[in-house]
Amino acid sequence: QVQLVESGGGLVQAGGSLRLSCIASRMFVSIFDMGWYRQVPGKERDLVAGITTGGSTNYADSVKGRFTISRDNAKNTVYLQMNSLKPEDTAIYYCNMRPPRNNFWGQGTQVTVSS
Repeated sequence: QVQLVESGGGLVQAGGSLRLSCIASRMFVSIFDMGWYRQVPGKERDLVAGITTGGSTNYADSVKGRFTISRDNAKNTVYLQMNSLKPEDTAIYYCNMRPPRNNFWGQGTQVTVSS
Protein backbone atom coordinates (compact mmCIF):
# COMPACT_ATOMS: atom_id res chain seq x y z
CA GLN A 1 0.00 0.00 0.00
CA VAL A 2 1.24 3.46 -0.91
CA GLN A 3 2.37 5.57 2.03
CA LEU A 4 3.13 9.27 2.08
CA VAL A 5 4.74 10.47 5.30
CA GLU A 6 5.04 14.18 5.95
CA SER A 7 7.45 15.77 8.41
CA GLY A 8 9.19 19.02 9.20
CA GLY A 9 6.36 21.03 10.66
CA GLY A 10 6.54 22.92 13.91
CA LEU A 11 6.05 26.22 15.67
CA VAL A 12 7.76 29.23 14.13
CA GLN A 13 7.51 32.98 14.48
CA ALA A 14 6.15 35.10 11.68
CA GLY A 15 8.87 35.74 9.13
CA GLY A 16 10.55 32.43 9.84
CA SER A 17 11.13 29.41 7.63
CA LEU A 18 10.38 25.71 7.62
CA ARG A 19 11.15 22.90 5.21
CA LEU A 20 8.60 20.14 4.90
CA SER A 21 9.44 16.69 3.58
CA CYS A 22 7.19 14.00 2.14
CA ILE A 23 8.72 10.54 1.82
CA ALA A 24 6.89 8.10 -0.41
CA SER A 25 6.89 4.34 -0.22
CA ARG A 26 5.51 1.81 -2.71
CA MET A 27 5.33 4.50 -5.37
CA PHE A 28 7.78 6.69 -7.26
CA VAL A 29 7.25 10.43 -6.93
CA SER A 30 9.15 10.91 -10.20
CA ILE A 31 6.34 9.46 -12.32
CA PHE A 32 3.44 11.38 -10.81
CA ASP A 33 2.46 15.01 -10.59
CA MET A 34 2.70 15.79 -6.88
CA GLY A 35 1.36 18.50 -4.64
CA TRP A 36 1.40 19.98 -1.17
CA TYR A 37 -1.98 20.74 0.34
CA ARG A 38 -3.05 22.39 3.58
CA GLN A 39 -6.12 22.37 5.73
CA VAL A 40 -7.37 24.40 8.67
CA PRO A 41 -10.24 23.23 10.86
CA GLY A 42 -13.61 23.81 9.28
CA LYS A 43 -12.24 24.52 5.81
CA GLU A 44 -11.50 22.60 2.65
CA ARG A 45 -8.11 21.09 2.00
CA ASP A 46 -6.49 23.37 -0.58
CA LEU A 47 -3.61 22.94 -2.97
CA VAL A 48 -0.64 25.07 -1.97
CA ALA A 49 1.97 24.01 -4.52
CA GLY A 50 2.31 21.48 -7.29
CA ILE A 51 5.12 19.97 -9.34
CA THR A 52 4.73 18.02 -12.55
CA THR A 53 6.76 15.05 -13.70
CA GLY A 54 8.61 17.46 -15.96
CA GLY A 55 9.48 19.74 -13.08
CA SER A 56 7.04 22.57 -13.79
CA THR A 57 5.71 24.17 -10.63
CA ASN A 58 2.66 26.20 -9.69
CA TYR A 59 1.57 27.89 -6.50
CA ALA A 60 -1.47 29.28 -4.81
CA ASP A 61 -1.51 33.06 -5.04
CA SER A 62 -1.23 33.33 -1.27
CA VAL A 63 2.19 31.63 -1.20
CA LYS A 64 3.77 32.75 -4.47
CA GLY A 65 7.25 34.09 -3.95
CA ARG A 66 7.47 32.57 -0.46
CA PHE A 67 7.10 28.80 -0.94
CA THR A 68 9.10 26.51 -3.19
CA ILE A 69 8.20 22.93 -4.06
CA SER A 70 10.90 20.53 -5.19
CA ARG A 71 11.49 16.83 -5.62
CA ASP A 72 14.46 14.53 -5.07
CA ASN A 73 13.83 11.44 -7.17
CA ALA A 74 16.78 9.56 -5.70
CA LYS A 75 15.30 9.96 -2.22
CA ASN A 76 11.73 9.55 -3.46
CA THR A 77 10.89 12.70 -1.52
CA VAL A 78 8.97 15.89 -2.22
CA TYR A 79 9.86 19.06 -0.32
CA LEU A 80 8.17 22.35 0.47
CA GLN A 81 10.47 25.19 1.46
CA MET A 82 8.43 27.84 3.24
CA ASN A 83 9.92 31.27 3.83
CA SER A 84 8.51 34.50 5.21
CA LEU A 85 5.85 32.56 7.03
CA LYS A 86 2.68 34.33 8.12
CA PRO A 87 0.15 33.45 10.82
CA GLU A 88 -2.35 32.65 8.05
CA ASP A 89 -0.06 29.83 6.90
CA THR A 90 -0.97 27.95 10.07
CA ALA A 91 -2.48 24.63 8.99
CA ILE A 92 -1.88 20.92 8.68
CA TYR A 93 0.16 20.28 5.55
CA TYR A 94 -0.20 17.14 3.45
CA CYS A 95 1.36 15.82 0.29
CA ASN A 96 -0.42 13.75 -2.31
CA MET A 97 -0.60 13.24 -6.02
CA ARG A 98 -2.27 15.72 -8.31
CA PRO A 99 -5.13 15.19 -8.48
CA PRO A 100 -5.09 13.70 -4.98
CA ARG A 101 -5.97 10.08 -4.34
CA ASN A 102 -8.29 9.66 -1.39
CA ASN A 103 -6.54 6.55 -0.15
CA PHE A 104 -3.13 8.20 -0.06
CA TRP A 105 -3.64 10.96 2.50
CA GLY A 106 -1.15 10.69 5.32
CA GLN A 107 -1.24 12.17 8.80
CA GLY A 108 0.12 15.49 7.66
CA THR A 109 2.43 17.78 9.56
CA GLN A 110 1.27 20.70 11.68
CA VAL A 111 2.66 24.14 10.92
CA THR A 112 1.93 26.88 13.43
CA VAL A 113 3.07 30.45 12.82
CA SER A 114 2.90 32.83 15.74
CA SER A 115 2.54 36.56 15.29
